[in-house]
Amino acid sequence: MASKSNEFEQEMARLEAEIKRLEAEYNMFFAGRLPRLPWETRARVDALVKHHDRQRIANTAQKFRFGTLQSRYVSFCELWERTLKAREEGRPIRGARGGAAMPPTPPVPAAAASGAERTERAEARKESRARIVASAAIKDPAKDAERLKELYEQLSSARKKAGEKPLPFDSFAKVVRAQVNKLGGGASGVAFNVAVQGGKVTLTAKKDSD
Repeated sequence: MASKSNEFEQEMARLEAEIKRLEAEYNMFFAGRLPRLPWETRARVDALVKHHDRQRIANTAQKFRFGTLQSRYVSFCELWERTLKAREEGRPIRGARGGAAMPPTPPVPAAAASGAERTERAEARKESRARIVASAAIKDPAKDAERLKELYEQLSSARKKAGEKPLPFDSFAKVVRAQVNKLGGGASGVAFNVAVQGGKVTLTAKKDSD
């Protein structure tokens, strides 16, 4: 059991290192220190995320560990997409970590880019957009049982459509309770979103601002 846990931690450490490397390469590209987008590294990270997303992770702590890294990667993808769009439109670009604005570069005319590059950019934009298919605010999983069940059914439906196996309800409920305990408290609830991005289904949680 311990060996499996150690193996999982090694895999998560590798995934985290690859995400950091990809972030650094995107920052270098936006700063003009890389001649092209880091497609190879991104493809490698995509493959790692998809591989672990398809695995059945029974341990709640491990599931949360992977979910955190997956959510971070999704956030980075959205940031990179916005930065690419701003760069192509000639608007000021802020660094991926909120640094000083980098000088805008002239947008590349469509005719100047090769067909392969335009296709790659279009695919990158398409895959980096997360589409929210369901959402629910939960304060107490026990009292909000109906809302919890509805969210589970929506998550299961989205995973089936994406060719993924639905999570057991008990595992799903444990994850929700853990997030509510961590992010909730008092009158505050936790907003859960089921999103589809690049053919993958994710469940994210954040403190409800309402």
